[in-house]
Amino acid sequence: MDKEQEISDKNNLTMEAEVKTDDENHEETEKSTDKKEEISQEEKIKNLEDKLARTFAEMENQRRRFEKEKEDAYEYGGFSFAKEALSLIDNLARSKQVLENDNKLKSTEALNKILEHLDIINKDLISIFSKNEIKPIECLNKKLDPNFHQAMMEIEDDQKEPGTIIQEIQKGFTIKERLLRPSLVGVSKKTKNKDQETDENQENKENN
Repeated sequence: MDKEQEISDKNNLTMEAEVKTDDENHEETEKSTDKKEEISQEEKIKNLEDKLARTFAEMENQRRRFEKEKEDAYEYGGFSFAKEALSLIDNLARSKQVLENDNKLKSTEALNKILEHLDIINKDLISIFSKNEIKPIECLNKKLDPNFHQAMMEIEDDQKEPGTIIQEIQKGFTIKERLLRPSLVGVSKKTKNKDQETDENQENKENN
Protein backbone atom coordinates (compact mmCIF):
# COMPACT_ATOMS: atom_id res chain seq x y z
CA MET A 1 0.00 0.00 0.00
CA ASP A 2 2.82 2.33 0.82
CA LYS A 3 4.33 1.81 -2.58
CA GLU A 4 1.03 2.41 -4.29
CA GLN A 5 0.55 5.59 -2.30
CA GLU A 6 4.04 6.76 -3.21
CA ILE A 7 3.41 6.11 -6.89
CA SER A 8 0.10 7.97 -6.68
CA ASP A 9 1.78 10.95 -5.02
CA LYS A 10 4.43 11.06 -7.72
CA ASN A 11 1.83 10.98 -10.45
CA ASN A 12 -0.06 13.82 -8.78
CA LEU A 13 3.12 15.94 -8.56
CA THR A 14 3.87 15.27 -12.22
CA MET A 15 0.37 16.31 -13.24
CA GLU A 16 0.60 19.47 -11.15
CA ALA A 17 3.94 20.33 -12.77
CA GLU A 18 2.48 19.76 -16.22
CA VAL A 19 -0.51 21.95 -15.38
CA LYS A 20 1.79 24.71 -14.14
CA THR A 21 3.88 24.44 -17.30
CA ASP A 22 0.77 24.69 -19.47
CA ASP A 23 -0.38 27.73 -17.51
CA GLU A 24 3.01 29.39 -17.87
CA ASN A 25 3.08 28.71 -21.60
CA HIS A 26 -0.42 30.12 -21.91
CA GLU A 27 0.61 33.28 -20.02
CA GLU A 28 3.69 33.71 -22.21
CA THR A 29 1.56 33.25 -25.33
CA GLU A 30 -0.90 35.88 -24.11
CA LYS A 31 1.96 38.29 -23.34
CA SER A 32 3.46 37.73 -26.80
CA THR A 33 0.05 38.33 -28.42
CA ASP A 34 -0.40 41.54 -26.40
CA LYS A 35 3.00 42.79 -27.55
CA LYS A 36 2.16 42.05 -31.19
CA GLU A 37 -1.14 43.91 -30.81
CA GLU A 38 0.67 46.85 -29.21
CA ILE A 39 3.24 46.96 -32.04
CA SER A 40 0.52 46.64 -34.62
CA GLN A 41 -1.41 49.58 -33.11
CA GLU A 42 1.73 51.73 -33.01
CA GLU A 43 2.46 50.93 -36.64
CA LYS A 44 -1.10 51.79 -37.61
CA ILE A 45 -0.87 55.14 -35.81
CA LYS A 46 2.48 55.86 -37.47
CA ASN A 47 1.10 54.99 -40.90
CA LEU A 48 -1.88 57.25 -40.31
CA GLU A 49 0.40 60.09 -39.24
CA ASP A 50 2.50 59.65 -42.40
CA LYS A 51 -0.61 59.67 -44.59
CA LEU A 52 -1.89 62.81 -42.87
CA ALA A 53 1.47 64.54 -43.30
CA ARG A 54 1.55 63.68 -47.03
CA THR A 55 -2.05 64.82 -47.44
CA PHE A 56 -1.36 68.16 -45.76
CA ALA A 57 1.79 68.64 -47.87
CA GLU A 58 -0.16 67.96 -51.07
CA MET A 59 -2.92 70.35 -49.97
CA GLU A 60 -0.32 73.05 -49.32
CA ASN A 61 1.25 72.51 -52.75
CA GLN A 62 -2.15 72.77 -54.40
CA ARG A 63 -2.91 75.94 -52.46
CA ARG A 64 0.36 77.52 -53.60
CA ARG A 65 -0.29 76.53 -57.22
CA PHE A 66 -3.77 78.00 -57.01
CA GLU A 67 -2.44 81.26 -55.52
CA LYS A 68 0.21 81.50 -58.27
CA GLU A 69 -2.36 80.88 -61.01
CA LYS A 70 -4.68 83.44 -59.44
CA GLU A 71 -1.90 86.04 -59.29
CA ASP A 72 -0.92 85.40 -62.92
CA ALA A 73 -4.54 85.63 -64.03
CA TYR A 74 -4.95 88.89 -62.12
CA GLU A 75 -1.73 90.43 -63.39
CA TYR A 76 -1.74 89.20 -67.00
CA GLY A 77 -5.36 88.21 -67.58
CA GLY A 78 -5.84 91.30 -69.74
CA PHE A 79 -2.68 90.67 -71.76
CA SER A 80 -4.49 89.73 -75.00
CA PHE A 81 -7.00 92.55 -74.63
CA ALA A 82 -4.24 95.10 -73.99
CA LYS A 83 -2.30 93.88 -77.03
CA GLU A 84 -5.38 94.25 -79.25
CA ALA A 85 -6.11 97.69 -77.79
CA LEU A 86 -2.73 98.95 -79.03
CA SER A 87 -4.21 99.02 -82.53
CA LEU A 88 -6.20 102.10 -81.42
CA ILE A 89 -2.99 104.01 -80.86
CA ASP A 90 -1.57 102.73 -84.15
CA ASN A 91 -4.66 103.83 -86.06
CA LEU A 92 -4.58 107.27 -84.46
CA ALA A 93 -0.94 107.70 -85.46
CA ARG A 94 -1.68 106.61 -89.05
CA SER A 95 -4.70 108.91 -89.28
CA LYS A 96 -2.64 111.83 -88.05
CA GLN A 97 0.10 111.11 -90.58
CA VAL A 98 -2.38 110.88 -93.47
CA LEU A 99 -4.00 114.18 -92.51
CA GLU A 100 -0.64 115.94 -92.15
CA ASN A 101 0.38 114.77 -95.63
CA ASP A 102 -2.85 115.91 -97.28
CA ASN A 103 -1.95 118.90 -99.44
CA LYS A 104 -5.51 120.24 -99.43
CA LEU A 105 -5.65 120.34 -95.62
CA LYS A 106 -2.15 121.64 -94.93
CA SER A 107 -2.00 124.86 -92.94
CA THR A 108 -5.77 124.99 -92.49
CA GLU A 109 -7.58 125.72 -89.24
CA ALA A 110 -9.68 122.58 -89.66
CA LEU A 111 -6.55 120.40 -89.81
CA ASN A 112 -5.10 122.00 -86.70
CA LYS A 113 -8.31 121.31 -84.75
CA ILE A 114 -8.48 117.70 -85.92
CA LEU A 115 -4.83 117.08 -85.01
CA GLU A 116 -5.41 118.67 -81.62
CA HIS A 117 -8.32 116.35 -80.91
CA LEU A 118 -6.32 113.32 -82.06
CA ASP A 119 -3.51 114.28 -79.68
CA ILE A 120 -6.00 114.56 -76.79
CA ILE A 121 -7.43 111.11 -77.57
CA ASN A 122 -3.94 109.65 -77.82
CA LYS A 123 -2.92 111.17 -74.47
CA ASP A 124 -6.07 109.80 -72.83
CA LEU A 125 -5.36 106.32 -74.14
CA ILE A 126 -1.76 106.45 -72.92
CA SER A 127 -3.01 107.65 -69.52
CA ILE A 128 -5.52 104.77 -69.26
CA PHE A 129 -2.83 102.29 -70.25
CA SER A 130 -0.41 103.78 -67.73
CA LYS A 131 -2.93 103.37 -64.89
CA ASN A 132 -3.05 99.68 -65.77
CA GLU A 133 0.77 99.51 -65.84
CA ILE A 134 0.89 99.38 -69.64
CA LYS A 135 3.70 101.72 -70.60
CA PRO A 136 5.35 102.76 -73.88
CA ILE A 137 8.96 101.76 -74.47
CA GLU A 138 11.31 104.73 -74.84
CA CYS A 139 13.79 103.72 -77.50
CA LEU A 140 15.10 106.68 -79.52
CA ASN A 141 18.86 107.28 -79.18
CA LYS A 142 19.25 104.06 -77.18
CA LYS A 143 21.23 100.96 -78.07
CA LEU A 144 19.25 98.19 -79.69
CA ASP A 145 17.99 95.69 -77.10
CA PRO A 146 16.56 92.49 -78.65
CA ASN A 147 14.45 91.99 -75.52
CA PHE A 148 12.44 95.15 -76.29
CA HIS A 149 13.30 96.27 -79.83
CA GLN A 150 13.05 94.73 -83.28
CA ALA A 151 15.29 96.24 -85.97
CA MET A 152 13.48 96.69 -89.27
CA MET A 153 16.14 98.62 -91.18
CA GLU A 154 19.63 100.08 -91.02
CA ILE A 155 20.21 103.77 -91.68
CA GLU A 156 23.61 105.26 -92.47
CA ASP A 157 24.60 107.76 -89.82
CA ASP A 158 28.16 108.62 -88.82
CA GLN A 159 26.97 110.80 -85.94
CA LYS A 160 25.67 107.83 -83.96
CA GLU A 161 27.34 104.64 -82.80
CA PRO A 162 26.35 101.61 -84.90
CA GLY A 163 23.29 99.88 -83.46
CA THR A 164 21.79 103.08 -82.03
CA ILE A 165 18.04 103.50 -82.55
CA ILE A 166 17.45 106.62 -84.63
CA GLN A 167 13.95 105.92 -85.95
CA GLU A 168 10.81 104.51 -84.31
CA ILE A 169 8.56 102.83 -86.86
CA GLN A 170 6.03 101.46 -84.38
CA LYS A 171 5.93 102.13 -80.64
CA GLY A 172 6.41 99.18 -78.31
CA PHE A 173 4.79 98.62 -74.92
CA THR A 174 5.33 96.67 -71.71
CA ILE A 175 2.77 95.45 -69.16
CA LYS A 176 4.05 95.19 -65.59
CA GLU A 177 7.64 94.90 -66.82
CA ARG A 178 6.63 92.15 -69.25
CA LEU A 179 6.97 92.76 -72.97
CA LEU A 180 3.59 93.41 -74.57
CA ARG A 181 4.88 94.40 -78.00
CA PRO A 182 8.42 95.20 -79.19
CA SER A 183 9.31 98.55 -80.70
CA LEU A 184 9.88 98.38 -84.46
CA VAL A 185 12.90 100.55 -85.12
CA GLY A 186 15.59 101.67 -87.52
CA VAL A 187 19.19 101.54 -86.29
CA SER A 188 22.28 103.43 -87.33
CA LYS A 189 25.24 102.04 -89.23
CA LYS A 190 28.47 103.51 -90.53
CA THR A 191 28.40 105.21 -93.92
CA LYS A 192 30.13 103.17 -96.61
CA ASN A 193 32.94 104.90 -98.49
CA LYS A 194 33.61 104.33 -102.15
CA ASP A 195 36.50 101.95 -101.51
CA GLN A 196 34.30 99.71 -99.33
CA GLU A 197 31.53 99.72 -101.92
CA THR A 198 34.01 98.82 -104.67
CA ASP A 199 35.45 95.95 -102.58
CA GLU A 200 31.96 94.62 -101.78
CA ASN A 201 30.88 94.83 -105.41
CA GLN A 202 34.03 92.98 -106.46
CA GLU A 203 33.37 90.25 -103.86
CA ASN A 204 29.80 89.86 -105.07
CA LYS A 205 30.96 89.47 -108.67
CA GLU A 206 33.52 86.86 -107.68
CA ASN A 207 30.92 84.94 -105.66
CA ASN A 208 28.51 84.97 -108.59
